[in-house]
Amino acid sequence: MTVTENATGTATRRQWIGLAVLSLATLLVSLDLFVMLLAVPAVTAALGATGSEQLWILDVYGFMVAGLMITMGNLGDRIGRRRLLLAAAVVFGAASVVAAYSTSPEMLIGARAVLGIAGAAIAPCTLSLISTLFPDARQRASALGVWAGCFTVGAVVGPVVGGVLLDHFWWGSAFLIGVPAMAVLLAVGPFLLPEYRDEKAGRLDVVSVVLSLAAILPAVHGLKQLASHGASTTAVGGLVVGGVFGWAFVRRQRRLTDPLVDVRLFTRRTFTVTLASMMTYSMLSGGVMVFVAQYFQLVQGMTPLTAGIALVPGMVTSTVAFQLAPRLARRIRPGVLIPGGIAFTIAGMAVMSQAESTAVLVVAFAVECIGAAPLVTLGTNLVIGSVPPEKAGAAGALTQTSNEFGYSLGIAVLGSVVAATYRSQMDGQGGSSLAEAPTDVLDAARDAFTDGLHAAAAITAVALTVISILLARTLRSVPALVAGETR
Repeated sequence: MTVTENATGTATRRQWIGLAVLSLATLLVSLDLFVMLLAVPAVTAALGATGSEQLWILDVYGFMVAGLMITMGNLGDRIGRRRLLLAAAVVFGAASVVAAYSTSPEMLIGARAVLGIAGAAIAPCTLSLISTLFPDARQRASALGVWAGCFTVGAVVGPVVGGVLLDHFWWGSAFLIGVPAMAVLLAVGPFLLPEYRDEKAGRLDVVSVVLSLAAILPAVHGLKQLASHGASTTAVGGLVVGGVFGWAFVRRQRRLTDPLVDVRLFTRRTFTVTLASMMTYSMLSGGVMVFVAQYFQLVQGMTPLTAGIALVPGMVTSTVAFQLAPRLARRIRPGVLIPGGIAFTIAGMAVMSQAESTAVLVVAFAVECIGAAPLVTLGTNLVIGSVPPEKAGAAGALTQTSNEFGYSLGIAVLGSVVAATYRSQMDGQGGSSLAEAPTDVLDAARDAFTDGLHAAAAITAVALTVISILLARTLRSVPALVAGETR
């Protein structure tokens, strides 16, 4: 199959069907990831997992995804993006079945690790294949809007679907959600998706792969430890080790003729500011979403299923925004549209910082979810569109890795804000968190947690105001999307 079906490069119905297949895989992988958050108690009861094993069951997937995404993006550019995607689909489906029927915590941890390896390939391959399917900038932006919207829907619907599955089936059903999507991808992918690889690419530098893993894995582990236990020796040590290996990785990339990451891209102001802004947005909004979900359950006493339903209005506004953003981008410059979208997030966070009722918080969350669409859609389009077609996989991997870092960093940073506010108000009487508060001080503990959420939302509003101003200045000369425009 060729990349385009006519001389103008305009995508045909076959390409849009290909996008539907890629989006379905993205939706189910995202949903599968977030369902796991609800399955842990049932898994623990069924397999007798210890506290340490529970953490590994939750975290090993994210560790493997974060650590291998850059490598997988480059591998797809070298051996073929469709080939790698289909191989990852086989592995993901098989590992999902193994996870569902695991008979011990160790078996489940191993299956989750393999799932992470496959997941690390799926995200950059789907992104780079979208870039190949849609060379026209306007159509590519629309396609990226669909793709990103599916990931967001999966993130929010995951807890709802998980609640339904765990209410009616055994715990292993939570791991089987992605299997049908992988089967569809394997059945129709070879006919609908184009193959693309860089024929001139050199060999994959193994030392760079090792250095990237040695930089990313300790850093992500340190961030998670920082979020859970504060500035412990393990947390600080992980960040230091990651930083040292990260420095060595960057230094090596500068010397290679065919690097794993072309660090020269970061000399481009638009590329760097856009990528950094996307990571910061993921950090702030993702962190707040975690604490909003905790507020619904710990303060308002909702079940996980009910808390997931309370997040659905945000899913709806986000989905609509992701479809509108590419259309608006045809008339409005990114330097106006992206900050304008972030303004919705700022407004929602400002209301959230004062919200005292569940209804107001639900509405505020729905408003703030609008803001991600222009930044994610146009930002991803700018990042991928700024590199040659043969490097699209590596660029897509960078965007996804930055989002993974941002999410982990957000939980750590904003978690520290919430925890500090809680401890200062409880004065040692409510344990280290609301979940540990004694019954006799539970009302005060709930108020303290709510104040922590308010503080996190207020900080996010201020920080995103600065980000929106920076984006407005950096992108002021970037034009609106033009029909027929390609890289």
